[in-house]
Amino acid sequence: MSQKLHLVMGGRVKDPRGHEFEDLKALDIVGVFPDFSSAENAWRSKAQQTVDDAEMKYVVVHLHRLLEPDLND
Repeated sequence: MSQKLHLVMGGRVKDPRGHEFEDLKALDIVGVFPDFSSAENAWRSKAQQTVDDAEMKYVVVHLHRLLEPDLND
């Protein structure tokens, strides 16, 4: 089985309905995780810390899909 890396990051977005971050230099890079489960746990923790701030958004990026786009999940 190949490694399925995931990146968790977040920051202030221009519109809470989108994914355009206001300041890329201010992004909070939470980390890179070896599987979706651990990435989801990190994302959930960070998202709950900022739940009252609608302009803060954390996301999970499926790095493995970018690195090997021809592989099926």
